[in-house]
Amino acid sequence: MVIRVITSLHAQRRTRRDGSTICVIVQARIGSTRLPGKVMKDILGKPMLIRVLERIKEMKTKDTLVVATTTSREDDIIVTTVREYDETIGIYRGSSHDVLDRYHKAAKKYEVDIIVRITSDDPLIDPKISDMVVEAFLENQCDYCCNNMRRTYPYGMDTEVFSVESLEKAWKEAHSADEREHVTPYMRKNPDKFKLLNVEHSTDLSRLRWTVDYEEDFEFVTKIYERLYSEERIFSMEDILDVLHKEPWLADINRIFR
Repeated sequence: MVIRVITSLHAQRRTRRDGSTICVIVQARIGSTRLPGKVMKDILGKPMLIRVLERIKEMKTKDTLVVATTTSREDDIIVTTVREYDETIGIYRGSSHDVLDRYHKAAKKYEVDIIVRITSDDPLIDPKISDMVVEAFLENQCDYCCNNMRRTYPYGMDTEVFSVESLEKAWKEAHSADEREHVTPYMRKNPDKFKLLNVEHSTDLSRLRWTVDYEEDFEFVTKIYERLYSEERIFSMEDILDVLHKEPWLADINRIFR
């Protein structure tokens, strides 16, 4: 069963915990085929991975934050960078290609109940939107919740939330390369086995591409940071939309990849 929840940025937010431990797990590795080393590319003096973590740390619903990388030597720099930035952030090192196994073992290591999956190529992610997805998961008592099964948010706002029981089931039953590499396809493809929930924005913003896969994406993100970054506050999706309203040409930088 798939449930749809349509909301807006001004929706009332409530958080119900029931004693569950909520852990954000950010997957990161150096070996990107389309833009190698992108997680370490500099955005106004800090690696893109750190910019992602800065934003995720502002989530109100999380209890812990973990970076899940690989055992490859080339990913040693990720471990070093994260530890230098904040020693309280957990680190798990696992399989390069079986990311489902990496998430499963990270969740076991840190003994969490609910996992929030975010990727390291989304340096514009809005923590308020991620919180909203977590809260929808909690309030609807589902197995899996996201904001991209039917996409209405920009690419780069992607947040997935699932229970450790759902992760365990997927880990045991998923066998295809796609299901193992991308963590959640098995859940999404089996609504008869999982109660699924999709959070949708009141306005369709799916035409907007704010993730980083290509050099043009990185150029776009850098220009957004140049206009909005402040050490005093985390800029929001609404702030980015305001910039694009004033400077619509910015959206043309990476339009070819939509």
